[in-house]
Amino acid sequence: MGIQFCTKGNLVLIVIEDVEEIAEYTVRQKLTKVGRLYKKQKKRNKAAIIIQAWWRGTLVRRTLLHMALRAWIIQCWWKMMLSRMLEKKRRAALVTYITKERAVIKLQSLVRMWRIHWRYCQVLNALYVIQCHWQHHNCQTCTLLRGHCMVTATHLQFHIEIANS
Repeated sequence: MGIQFCTKGNLVLIVIEDVEEIAEYTVRQKLTKVGRLYKKQKKRNKAAIIIQAWWRGTLVRRTLLHMALRAWIIQCWWKMMLSRMLEKKRRAALVTYITKERAVIKLQSLVRMWRIHWRYCQVLNALYVIQCHWQHHNCQTCTLLRGHCMVTATHLQFHIEIANS
């Protein structure tokens, strides 16, 4: 609504605007202002979404990297523990083998020692018999008794020489 005057002042024109048109015009202006604000807000939201997506991606990648590093550390630790356990098993097997071998060697040594001792006792008994025989033997000439003994794994050898002096 408004009043308009002519330049000479004779004519007065009263203009009554349609309220609906004014309301529509103001709504259009508001919509255009809101539309501009909406577009700006939409651009800002889009930019914020892009930044948030980038940041979330960065966080996810960082988290995945930390998880991968931790998994790698755990794998390295587990491999080290497996190698230690394997080394302990090898060492235990070696100790068991060495213990058995020492026992076998000691047993063989004792058996060989017993056999040699037994043969040595046989030789001594034979020599005692010969000495007793020659001590009680009365002979006109003095004779000298020389002996040589050799003990092998399977039998006993000795040579006796009777030499006249």
